[in-house]
Amino acid sequence: MKTSKTYILRSFDKTGVALEYVSLAEIPHYSDCEPIVFGLGYSLVELRIFRTNGTTQIRAVIAHADSENPSGIGIDDCAKVHRLLLPRLEAILKEQDIYMEVTSPGTERLIKNAAEFAFFVKKYMRVYDTTVSDWITGQLIRADKEQIVLLIDGTEKIIPLDNIAKAKLLNS
Repeated sequence: MKTSKTYILRSFDKTGVALEYVSLAEIPHYSDCEPIVFGLGYSLVELRIFRTNGTTQIRAVIAHADSENPSGIGIDDCAKVHRLLLPRLEAILKEQDIYMEVTSPGTERLIKNAAEFAFFVKKYMRVYDTTVSDWITGQLIRADKEQIVLLIDGTEKIIPLDNIAKAKLLNS
């Protein structure tokens, strides 16, 4: 039985494990799918491909490529991506028995991979900072593979990824 890898954050537990940064290019088939999604005006936030009961299941999460776009992701957006992405994945995976789900990030998405921060610049979020053992809320200004910068009451706060145990997008 062929298995595929799923990349997600290291789980937060009582030891305070940090949110992990996994390059999106390392996620299987992400590089094949991202240009298609981007060409439609969206960003591919998450791509998970796994097998269950002999069926290949795919979960794709999309957001607007323009982070300043005030409208949310609707059913028409998801359907548009689904129509173009499914045939591509069928060809790549050489399978026809595929169940695919395309969704929005949701209004209060739990960040699963620190690489996702880049998709949510200018959005409000909460991060659990292990150095203060508390949640910090602010607007995401910048993000890279080592740290994020939140705007909190007019002041920029740099938070290294190693200090972030959890992060959650807020409905803003």
